[in-house]
Amino acid sequence: MKKIISKILPAIPVAAIMIQVIFSHSCANTTTPPSGGPKDTIPPVIVNVKPYEGQTMVPVHKTSIEIKFNEYVTVKDPKSLFLSPPLEKSPKFKLKGKSVVVYFENDLDSNKTYTLDLTNAIADNNEGNMFPGYTLVFSTGETIDSMMMTGVVQDCNTLQPIKGATVMLYKDHADSAIFQKRPDAAVRTDQWGFFCIRNIQDTLYRLYAVIDENNNNKYEPESEKIAFIDSLVRPVNVVRDSVPELMKYDMEDTLSCLARKTEYELNVFREHPSTQMIVNKERIGERTAYITFMAPYAQVDSLWFKGIPSEKVITQFNLQKDSLEIWINDPKPQPDTLHLNVTYMKTDTLGLLNSFTEQIKLLKPKKKPAAAKSSGKDIKKEDTTAVFVLEAKPETVEQYGFTIEFKYPLVESAFDSLEFRSRNPRQQESKGRYTVERDSLNLRKYVVRPSEKLLPGYEYFLKVPHRKFRDINGFLNDSTEVKVSLPNDDKLSSMTLVLNNVENKYIVDLLSEKRDKVLRSYIIDKNSTLVFPYLRAGKYSIRITEDLNRNGLVDTGDLLGHKQPEKVRFYKLMDGTFLIDIPEMTDLEQTVDVMEMFK
Repeated sequence: MKKIISKILPAIPVAAIMIQVIFSHSCANTTTPPSGGPKDTIPPVIVNVKPYEGQTMVPVHKTSIEIKFNEYVTVKDPKSLFLSPPLEKSPKFKLKGKSVVVYFENDLDSNKTYTLDLTNAIADNNEGNMFPGYTLVFSTGETIDSMMMTGVVQDCNTLQPIKGATVMLYKDHADSAIFQKRPDAAVRTDQWGFFCIRNIQDTLYRLYAVIDENNNNKYEPESEKIAFIDSLVRPVNVVRDSVPELMKYDMEDTLSCLARKTEYELNVFREHPSTQMIVNKERIGERTAYITFMAPYAQVDSLWFKGIPSEKVITQFNLQKDSLEIWINDPKPQPDTLHLNVTYMKTDTLGLLNSFTEQIKLLKPKKKPAAAKSSGKDIKKEDTTAVFVLEAKPETVEQYGFTIEFKYPLVESAFDSLEFRSRNPRQQESKGRYTVERDSLNLRKYVVRPSEKLLPGYEYFLKVPHRKFRDINGFLNDSTEVKVSLPNDDKLSSMTLVLNNVENKYIVDLLSEKRDKVLRSYIIDKNSTLVFPYLRAGKYSIRITEDLNRNGLVDTGDLLGHKQPEKVRFYKLMDGTFLIDIPEMTDLEQTVDVMEMFK
């Protein structure tokens, strides 16, 4: 009797596999249709596996796994043959009849539980129907580890799920482990960013997620993104066949995929480089140049040009302080080579920041070959005038005003000479008052705001008069006028956002449906009522970012500093969705408890 049972036992897991696949969301009757009949849409079905599911004492040397299907198959994506814990070299495969034979060039470790995942790897040979997926569990020791852990991996800014991220567990709790070692267990996320690391030991781990660009199962900060959980984690759930999180779902089955329980949320970010140095420099004009730094928040102690007085040098950092624009406020011709000296905090060979003076040569840009006969047509506008852009958009003029951005910094200005006027529906014109302020992040940009409330049906004009502004080249401006009216489309809608319990500084963004475009933006630090007028019918998202350091930026994380990226939350509706569907001709109001949102 024992001999009979020992012969039957290996077949039981295979039978279970066949039953599960046949009756899953993705499978149907496996009968081959007659020639000339309907197109085959049935995925392959596993009929045998060696070693069998749950087998122990699997050899560690020259190990191979044979998965036999009911039809001829092909491996569509070899990278989706994923072994956990991963070896130095990825699994290899060969096709043998209706079987896929997976083998390993490295020896397996002894006394260890392994999982081989086939999701998104295999399709039938004729029609390309994808095999829905399967995870084989086996052990090189006498027992199978039985714990599991679930979670979701998402982008830190959009909170969109990330497919194909590698989730890693480390029993080594040192910060250096993820840089130097392969994990003790790993798995790839599906289209919903979901992961389930199964058949792991009951112990404490470090938990990470990496966008593993080179598939070496380690983290390389220069080119890859990372997410981590602050504290040590320990699995609390046991692997059982009935657990929904272990099942393979059709990724279009939204309800089933979203119903899976997640224990951890990993927000992926790109770290700023830890090494500080000047990485690029260029002279882009007679009096204009820039230098860029490898890391943000560069600390520049001094900057000077050989032979040029310091009072004639104008500089401006960008918001992240990793790019510095430089202008020379002197209209006379400049040398072909400018010698720039920059003293800043640079990373030395020991990885420490020290004051260092770098000497930079900036060569004048080469001019294009002159035509055989020069004419007035060869002279560009920017060669003789102070170039600027005057702009106003109907949907945002109430919030952002009129903007004037010059190509070069100004040395003379007369903003009181601007002409602002309005024209009512009866075609009667009147002059209006305005205020002017320079943009805090761009010294070449100015914002002009009308003093009175703008009215529907009116036309508004802003004119920059001739020869009232002079730039560092000594050029005066041409005259330009822009006209704008508030949108008068009766089908447009408006949304009012009432924000309560605001105790920190927050960045509030109105995003498009795909969350890939910021349509409007506010920065608040107290209870506020924000209005988003002139919206076309459609779906929108509200993103709120907690700006704890109050710098107006969404700051990224720091792995070694154990610092998470700044928290981002999306306004969630009562039905649990994040998209606000705004119909035509609607005035919508939403109330947000910000403190509750960021608990």
